[in-house]
Amino acid sequence: MFIKSFYRFFGVLLFLLMPSIALAQNHPLNQANTAWMLISTALVLSMTPVGLGLFYGGMVRSKNILNTIGMSFVSLAIVSLLWIIIGYSLAFGPDIDGLIGSLKYIFLNNITINSVTQTIPTYLYCTFELSFAAVTLALISGSVIERIKFSSWIVFGSLWVLLVYAPIAHWVWGGGFLQKMGVLDFAGGLVVEANSGVSALVLALIVGKRKDFKKTIMPPSSIALSIIGAGFLWVGWFGFNAGSAIASNNLASYVFLTTNIAASAGALSWMFAEWMSHKHPTMLGAASGAVAGLVGITPACGYVSVVSSLLIGIIAGIISWIGVSYVKYKFSYDDSLDVFGVHGLNGIFGILAVGLLATKSVSPKNGLLLGNFHTFFIEFLAIIIIIAYSALGTFLLAKLTSILTHGLRVSEEDEQKGLDIATHTEQGFDI
Repeated sequence: MFIKSFYRFFGVLLFLLMPSIALAQNHPLNQANTAWMLISTALVLSMTPVGLGLFYGGMVRSKNILNTIGMSFVSLAIVSLLWIIIGYSLAFGPDIDGLIGSLKYIFLNNITINSVTQTIPTYLYCTFELSFAAVTLALISGSVIERIKFSSWIVFGSLWVLLVYAPIAHWVWGGGFLQKMGVLDFAGGLVVEANSGVSALVLALIVGKRKDFKKTIMPPSSIALSIIGAGFLWVGWFGFNAGSAIASNNLASYVFLTTNIAASAGALSWMFAEWMSHKHPTMLGAASGAVAGLVGITPACGYVSVVSSLLIGIIAGIISWIGVSYVKYKFSYDDSLDVFGVHGLNGIFGILAVGLLATKSVSPKNGLLLGNFHTFFIEFLAIIIIIAYSALGTFLLAKLTSILTHGLRVSEEDEQKGLDIATHTEQGFDI
């Protein structure tokens, strides 16, 4: 009797556990993938306070270097907290009508230490996606440095990451309507690059130009720091792109290669374009070209051929050189560190390049040049949607922030003094 009762109890227990057992079988934890994603996440996290901080900081005047680096540093801290509170749930929670994630994972509720997403721990997947949100927000700061209030940046950034970034991430990667339509964005041409670039341009237009823009020379504090920062970005981008395979596999290895090819091509194309035009090859140009190549290949790195990645890198470097050297001054907008010229223009270009150059040898489907117009149409439609939403969302949040913080700009006196002293009572350099 006892034995029969035991077997009956064991059978009921086994039945109740079957869903979790099936889940474990369908999504087993892979230690090799986990190890690679731990490395990738660390690389991408370092891009914000180290890579971007130094790259941006070196390009501004010495009186603003600390404030500029601080905006990237604080962006990581802000996003890290907001992401676990609600951001991850909005972006990657169960889909609601293709528009937003549910609140199932608010404060990371319903996730345990044993939860697995795509063969890696869900906590690790959450942190990896957090690192993307952080660097995207920090990128925008480059358009308004040397004149935006630090308090305004904190308020705007907090609102933006939840109301602009999280919905777009859900649309493209979290089961939203663009993903259901079949859009291809391997590592963030829509979510990170075009989104940040368009938002940066809108915010720069709202905040207004620096008082010295096009009136006096504004020398960078340290081009050497900027080049070092660009080097950190280059290396960190391997985690950014190859890590987006979410596995230690053939695809990650392939993406690692195409990413490096595009970065190298972008560095050289910008440098040679500048050399032929102005008779001097600048190292800041080469560093900026490498970043442009990285931006251009980001959405396409896992979908195009090796030759296409070379072509994308070359074109990306030239696009950004034209955008930074001519377009900005032609239209007279003060995008301080050329976020739109590098990230916006090449985020758009990279997405269109996917639609044109995708090949089924590595991609789920061919692009336009291989006979599939539908791929190009979806990519084109997606970029229009992202541009419109980013622009409108940024405009409304900037206006709201201006009300909450009594204006977005520092005073003219503080701008002249420099934000390191005026805002932080500290100096980046004791000269």
